[in-house]
Amino acid sequence: MMPHEYPTRVLVAVTGLTPQIVTETLYALAVDPDPPQPLFTPTQIRLVTTAEGARRAQRELLDRDHGWFHRLRSDHHLPEIEFGPEHIVVVKDRTDRPLGDIRGMEDNRRAADTITAVIRELSRDDGCALHVSIAGGRKTMGFFLGYALSLYGRAQDRLSHVLVNAPFESHPDFFYPPPTSHLIQDRDKRWYDARDARVTLAEIPFVRLRDALGRDLLAGSASFSAVVEEAQRAVPPVGLVLDPETCTVTAGGETIQLKRSRFALYWMLAERALRGRPAAHWSEDGFMTKLLEYYGRVENPYSGDYDRVERAYQLRNPRYIVAPAKSHINRELRERLGERCATPYLVHSLDTISGRGRKKRFGLRLQPSTIRVCSDHHRDTNAATDAYATRHDGPKLRPSLHSKPSRQHRNGGNDA
Repeated sequence: MMPHEYPTRVLVAVTGLTPQIVTETLYALAVDPDPPQPLFTPTQIRLVTTAEGARRAQRELLDRDHGWFHRLRSDHHLPEIEFGPEHIVVVKDRTDRPLGDIRGMEDNRRAADTITAVIRELSRDDGCALHVSIAGGRKTMGFFLGYALSLYGRAQDRLSHVLVNAPFESHPDFFYPPPTSHLIQDRDKRWYDARDARVTLAEIPFVRLRDALGRDLLAGSASFSAVVEEAQRAVPPVGLVLDPETCTVTAGGETIQLKRSRFALYWMLAERALRGRPAAHWSEDGFMTKLLEYYGRVENPYSGDYDRVERAYQLRNPRYIVAPAKSHINRELRERLGERCATPYLVHSLDTISGRGRKKRFGLRLQPSTIRVCSDHHRDTNAATDAYATRHDGPKLRPSLHSKPSRQHRNGGNDA
C-alpha cells in the first residue's frame, strides 16, 4: 500500500522554540501538497522536544481557544487527529528531569536515545505509516530523527523537510496559509498576507537498514549508539585482505584463519578476481595443478602435510576435494560475519559452463579494487596465471613455485 492508505498514519517531528514546524508540515501533507501528491492526513502526531519546546507547543498549538493546530483543522476541515499533551515526548536527563535545552554531549545522547525509542515503538506496528519531519529543533535532533528512521524505517515510511518562502519562513506569527486573508507584520513594519505563503515539502530519500538489525534490537530498548554499532557491523565496507603468512582472511572487519588447503583455494580464486580473470571449475585442465601450486606457497613442500595433500590431489576425484573445501570456507565466513555481511566474500556459483549441463564455474564476485594480498607473499604470478589459462597438459601435479626434490632423494635414496 501507499503511505496514505495505511489505517494508522503518524506524523513525527522534533521541535524547539518554533512549534510552527508541526502545522506547516501538517498543511503540506494534508491540505495542499507541493509538489502535488496524495493527501497524507495523519491519524496521530508525535512530538519530541525539550521542556521549553513542550511549553511552547502546548501554548501555541494545543490551546483550546487559540491553538494553531486546532485552527488549522477547523480552517481546512481536517478530520480528528490524536494530538495532545500526552503525545509530546520530552527529553529527560539521567535523573529523569526534563531537559530545558540540548547542548552538551550527555544531552545529545539522551536526545538520541529518546528519539530512537519513539521511532522503534511506532515502527513495530505493521499497519502504521510514519511521516518523519526533521525541520525543527536543534540540528542534532533532526539528524538523530532521520538516522533513527534509517535504522527502523519500513517501505511505507517517509522522511521530509518543510520549506516556507520568505518573508514567512521563521516568522513567529506564521503557522500555515489560511483560507482567508490574514495579515502579519515583519520586523521592518511591512505587512504580508499569510494566505500568499508557499509551503513546500522536500522529501528526503534514506537508506533502510532495518533488515540489518537483530530481533532483540527491533523489539528491545537498546540505545541509539548500540543500534548504530550493530547496523555498522552488518554493512561494513567491502574489502578483502589475504595474508598467506598466517593463512588469514580479513573481511567485514573480522580476521578469520583458514586451514591451509582451504586458504590456498580461496587465495587462488581471489587472485583470479584480482586479475579480472573468469571464474573457474575443478574439472578444467590444470585446475588441480594450479591449486597445488598455491598450497605449496603456504605449506612447506618438504613436509608430510604437503605429501598427503599432493597424494590426495593425485588420487581422488577433484570434485570431492574442492566442493567440501568451498562449503567449509563459506560456512566459516557465515559463522564469523553473519549471512548478510558474509555474502560479498563468499565463493559463489557463477556462469554455467557451455555444453556441460548444469555445471557452473565458481569464484568471488568482488571487484579487483577491493582485494589485497599482503605484499610479503604476493609474488608476481602473471606467468603462472597465464600458463594455467592455456594449459592442457593433464592432471599431473607439480608445484611450479618451489623447487622440490623427489621423495626418494629426500629420504636418502629409500622410497618411503
